[in-house]
Amino acid sequence: MCALCGILGPANHWTDAAARPGVFTRNLDSLQRRRERLQRVACAQRVLSHYRLTLSDWQGTAYLLSTPTGKTEIVDNLTHLWAAAEKLLGRRCDPLDPAVINHLGPARG
Repeated sequence: MCALCGILGPANHWTDAAARPGVFTRNLDSLQRRRERLQRVACAQRVLSHYRLTLSDWQGTAYLLSTPTGKTEIVDNLTHLWAAAEKLLGRRCDPLDPAVINHLGPARG
């Protein structure tokens, strides 16, 4: 699928909050949904930093995943994140790798 079709395609993936009660979230406030999306980006960014990758929100419809050298992939939703990371890096990325977990530091309660 081309990038334009991906942007114009269907919304409301299960990893995103929806404006309808009972669908993914009960949140009707668009500002709160945006805040939740940015919190998901921040959480993913913590894990991706182990691989020196950055993730950012793009217009509230997709994500930009980038390497330190500037290679970038548009990621439609968070379920495609790890496949895109592996494509950019040319190697396997495992968010449950003990090195990644160690990179994140001690769990906070």
